[in-house]
Amino acid sequence: MKRIQFLILFSLLSSIPFGYSQCAMCKAVVENGDSGLAEGLNDGIVTLMVIPYILVAIIAFILWRNYQKNK
Repeated sequence: MKRIQFLILFSLLSSIPFGYSQCAMCKAVVENGDSGLAEGLNDGIVTLMVIPYILVAIIAFILWRNYQKNK
């Protein structure tokens, strides 16, 4: 159990310094004023954000359906 806790803590702490590096790089690219590149970047972000929302919706639907069956 201690080993699992250590691995979780290590993985959380090791990812903190790298969390902001990509944001600065994206900001530097978009600041150049290329609106086509900015639109592409925004579309990519929206595309990446859609998947977690779909997964949460599927899980919520499955839980709701099971709740309705057990009522």
